Amino acid sequence: MSALWIAHVEVTDAEAYGKYAKLAGPALAKFGGVFLARGGRYVQLEGNERTRNVVARFPSVEAAVEAYNSPDYQEALSHAKDASIRDLVVVEETA
Repeated sequence: MSALWIAHVEVTDAEAYGKYAKLAGPALAKFGGVFLARGGRYVQLEGNERTRNVVARFPSVEAAVEAYNSPDYQEALSHAKDASIRDLVVVEETA
C-alpha cells in the first residue's frame, strides 16, 4: 500500500537548505518518491507552525524508509540538519 512522506520544516539557513533540496528530489525519486506538495500555500490549524510543508507519495512505507536511509538521501540530509528545524513522518495510505 502506498505511503505519504510528510515533512514540516522551518528553514534557518536558506543557502544550505537549497543544497539539500537540490539533492533530495533525485534521491527520493530512486525509490519511487513523487512530490505532491512542496512549499506551497497552507493554513496552520493546530500545532507548531513550520513555513515549509512537503508531501511525497511512495509505493510503500518500506520504500519511504529505504529512501530515507539511502546514502544519497543521507548526503542530502547532511545539508539540512543544521539549516532547518524539521518534523518528518511516513504514513501508510488507507485507500
